[in-house]
Amino acid sequence: MSDDQTRSRDRSPAQEYDPARVQEFFAARAADWDSRFPDDGPAYEAGVAELGLRPGASVLDAGCGTARALPALRAQVGPGGVVLGADLTPEMLAAAVQAGRDRFGRLLLADVSRLPLRTASLDAVFGAGLIAHLPQPAQNLGELARVVRPGGRLALFHPIGRAALAARQGRQITPDDLRAEDNLRPLLAGSGWRMISYTDEDARFLTLAVRED
Repeated sequence: MSDDQTRSRDRSPAQEYDPARVQEFFAARAADWDSRFPDDGPAYEAGVAELGLRPGASVLDAGCGTARALPALRAQVGPGGVVLGADLTPEMLAAAVQAGRDRFGRLLLADVSRLPLRTASLDAVFGAGLIAHLPQPAQNLGELARVVRPGGRLALFHPIGRAALAARQGRQITPDDLRAEDNLRPLLAGSGWRMISYTDEDARFLTLAVRED
């Protein structure tokens, strides 16, 4: 899986989840992924800053794609922290390496619905566009909760808001959109998280949640 930056009429295969199809979808787009969205760096930095990470913290970029969040995450946790990026698509991770972002953290070829991480081993998770690609959102958010210590944080991020993204994709926002606050808040609550803030503006989508005890 990868950060959901599809701002054209491309459609993700998330509706009928099959890991092989997800890999195929993003593998075909990996080589030019960064060049399609060259101006998102400041938005990523601002989104990461909202996590409130401390030096020495451990953080996962879940569905990291080409790992554009890793430099900002490393800057927050410092040289003594742990930065991980997990993605299902080898080509996305290869593009991350080509861009030199493996210097900022360890890249894992892994499905975020089955993370190869110990329970309560992280302080935070950052997910760019992640929610749109989760095959079983409640269960998968629960898996993210499993690997985060009580009191740790989750950031669900996108560099543009729901309405702006829908307009660029030529579609309408539907009532069942998981990123709508009325849908996302109970979804998080049932998965071990408590929503603490929700922002949906043209220039950014960001939901912050805290891992419950």
